[in-house]
Amino acid sequence: MKYRIGEWAIAGFLVAGGWALYALASTPPALTSAHSIMTLVRLTCPIALLSSYPIRLEWILLANASTYGLLGLMVEILRQRLNYAKFRTAHRRL
Repeated sequence: MKYRIGEWAIAGFLVAGGWALYALASTPPALTSAHSIMTLVRLTCPIALLSSYPIRLEWILLANASTYGLLGLMVEILRQRLNYAKFRTAHRRL
């Protein structure tokens, strides 16, 4: 379970890093609030909701990795509980 949560956190880090690379590579102005792609950015990188405040890239990467890690923890807990419920239901029928 620890490894899966770590994979979720790595995915969050990579998503935020990908958006940072996209913003650096795009022609100015990069990712303004009027940009149509900002909806996707806000969905995949929740720290972007605070875009009116200057936040360093390192903190954005860390915050997104933490957010995805917490999301992964919730998913893994739900997954374990559902598997346990299926296991108990299957053994009651025997």
